[in-house]
Amino acid sequence: MAAAVAVRENAYAPYSLFKVGAAIRLKDGQICVGSNQENAAFPSGLCAERVAIYHASALFPNQIIDAIAITGTAQEPTVLPVSPCGACRQSMAEYEIRQKQPIAVYFMGEKPERLLKPNQ
Repeated sequence: MAAAVAVRENAYAPYSLFKVGAAIRLKDGQICVGSNQENAAFPSGLCAERVAIYHASALFPNQIIDAIAITGTAQEPTVLPVSPCGACRQSMAEYEIRQKQPIAVYFMGEKPERLLKPNQ
């Protein structure tokens, strides 16, 4: 989760002001990160989750994605977990099919008081 929190600050979110960071843990322990990148030509931007997934796939195409941690922040700090959008969920589902193994998903708001783990 620490890598997702750190990369969240690199988000480019001048329109929504909602910064999201995501960190992928590969089966061998390597970490790949991504942050959301908005664009005035909506919906040309990308969510943090897909940036991280595609980053991992581009650099380590044969590695299994073991887990993804997602955290977000808005102008007002939130303890509510940040859940992936439908497009990101679809991308994760396709990678699970591709690698024949589930991906553990962890969600956290800006404040770490509430962390949702798989099977909760």
